[in-house]
Amino acid sequence: MKSLVIAEKPSVGRDIARVLGCKRGQKGYLEGKDYIVTWALGHLVELSDPESYGDQWKEWKIESLPMLPEHLKTQVIKKTGHQYQVVKTQLHRKDVGQIIIATDAGREGELVARWIIDQSGVKKPMKRLWISSVTDKAIREGFQNLKDAREYDHLYEAAVARAEADWLVGLNATRALTCKHNAQLSCGRVQTPTLAMIARRAEQIRRFQPREYYGYVMQGLGISFHWKSEQGGTTTFSKEEIQKVERDTAPGAAVITHIKKKAKKSYPPQLYDLTSLQQEANQKYGFSAKETLNYMQSLYERHKVVTYPRTDSRYLTSDLVDTLKERVKACQSGEYAGVCTKLLKKPLEGRLPFVDNSKVSDHHAIIPTEQGIRMNELEYGERKIYELVVRRFLAALLPPCEYEETEVWAECGGQTFMAKGTHMISLGFRELEQEESQEEKKLPSLEEGRKFTLTGGKITQGKTKPPLPFTEATLLAAMEHPANYMENQDKDLAKTLGETGGLGTVATRADIIEKLFGSFMMEKKEQYIHLTAKGRQVLELAPSGLTTPELTARWEQQLVEIAQGREKKKDFEAQIRSYTSEIVKDIIASSKTYKHENLTGKKCPQCGKLMLEVNHKNGRMLVCQDRECGYRKHLSRVTNARCPQCHKKMELVGEGENKRFICSCGYREKMASFEKRKQESGGGVSKKDVARYMNQQKKEAEQPLNNAFADAFAKLKL
Repeated sequence: MKSLVIAEKPSVGRDIARVLGCKRGQKGYLEGKDYIVTWALGHLVELSDPESYGDQWKEWKIESLPMLPEHLKTQVIKKTGHQYQVVKTQLHRKDVGQIIIATDAGREGELVARWIIDQSGVKKPMKRLWISSVTDKAIREGFQNLKDAREYDHLYEAAVARAEADWLVGLNATRALTCKHNAQLSCGRVQTPTLAMIARRAEQIRRFQPREYYGYVMQGLGISFHWKSEQGGTTTFSKEEIQKVERDTAPGAAVITHIKKKAKKSYPPQLYDLTSLQQEANQKYGFSAKETLNYMQSLYERHKVVTYPRTDSRYLTSDLVDTLKERVKACQSGEYAGVCTKLLKKPLEGRLPFVDNSKVSDHHAIIPTEQGIRMNELEYGERKIYELVVRRFLAALLPPCEYEETEVWAECGGQTFMAKGTHMISLGFRELEQEESQEEKKLPSLEEGRKFTLTGGKITQGKTKPPLPFTEATLLAAMEHPANYMENQDKDLAKTLGETGGLGTVATRADIIEKLFGSFMMEKKEQYIHLTAKGRQVLELAPSGLTTPELTARWEQQLVEIAQGREKKKDFEAQIRSYTSEIVKDIIASSKTYKHENLTGKKCPQCGKLMLEVNHKNGRMLVCQDRECGYRKHLSRVTNARCPQCHKKMELVGEGENKRFICSCGYREKMASFEKRKQESGGGVSKKDVARYMNQQKKEAEQPLNNAFADAFAKLKL
């Protein structure tokens, strides 16, 4: 009899198959003498939609709420149904006597496999492969130490409890809001607190009162000396205090009181997890979280030059150390060939700070694979992301940057001044960042007790600045660490949020952000994110419990208890059902109303109702206010074409021969003129590029964005 191994992704399945000697390739699986290895494509099975339970929930009616099926069913995901059938066929093979679950080692990975097995109706003995790395060594050791799958039954129960809770709360709240106000409104455990964080930041900015602060600078010995207060700061909010400093130091007679030199080290930054990579890509290149994830998926699946992207760890496991040299070799073809050559000449010695088995859960940090690639084979975005991963990986292998910091303290008129200088000893990892690092600031040779004159005293002043609105980078960070946005600041709940990864997961945050843009609850102005009128109203209309991260924290505390067998799934489910009934009742009973604040005078060509003008992530569009109609029309799209005057991205407006580019600075240019100018300059966007972009936008326009159920369900990865 053979054992059937179910992996979560094709790439992992192929790695396992290679180690197990499964060389005979079939569509959707690989087979050998003793093993058959097949795989999911992420989830192949999901919770059934409400329509599957009967006619009462086929239409969105407020009278049919709450939706509380006695037992929640599952269904095969249509998009990946072909692979489900492959796995099901292997599960029912008569020569398969045992199932080995080899999906990701975690709660969600357990759910992926168990739902497939349960949906197929097969009953066979099950083992569990539990590994955090997919190197050959880790796979071999894992198969030598397979666990009884029953040891993970409680983990499976916790996974099901989380999925069902999101279904019950998310779908019921969304249907109640939508039906009550006849508008496409949705809320959920993750997306609504995310909106609330943006609203809170906007309120902080609105309430901010700037304060003027002052400093004092004098020149001497070719150095700028900055005044230091008794508290050690270089500024004060007191204008009178800084004016006194100016009076006291008017003669300018100064003496060096002491000189302090200190050897310092600057250590390489941590390796990337997905969130930190998305943040850096947004800051450096303006890539959205979704764009970065898509580029990473392509680099991982198509080009096979980076490791698994959807990871929340910034560390490697010890079994990967022996592969590091090969990974360095794979990076040699790019601009870091010299650094790679240097690294390959020396053995990896001493403790590697980025290697820690205890800090790797499902997947290790993102690093290059042993497979190299020519940069010209990558698209622009792929190349930029790959370069980030390579540079961070090589930096981690290089020694720290070493420098000497010198502080010179002086006294003048009873006031203290200080100058600081640095002298580079060894660049270390900063050899990779020379274009980004500041030049060293050397001080002349000085000695304590030296007398000199300070001149050119100048009062400096500035104003305190409010916090900036969120960018995608800072919003991702806030979602990862949402404890600061909790209302009651409960330490246990905050700790739970920190331990469980915050709002959403590394795999779902990009989709949540895109969903909030796509449902027009937030918009982007330049790189900053702002709530729309719709987003602000949803926060007013949504049940208060759904607007803070505390609900996620409480659920996670209970889910941990279920996973460890200390709490019953049925007790948690009873609480969720009760909570669902309460929020539906509150929404229906509310006297609050929803008002379309972006109504235009233009009528929908399909139903005749007035349309709404909305700002989406990539431009402006008209959308029918009737959620059942769903008509929409693009008014403008933000393109990658740059204005020749101010170099900002221009919008494309109009149709047919009237298409034209416009810029916020006032510049306008017809499409034909733009194409001619770009052809003559030999750069920019070609006709083919523009046509491809327009076709892409056309496809997006055909998608039912105004379908309230599709928006609400959205695979329920809330």
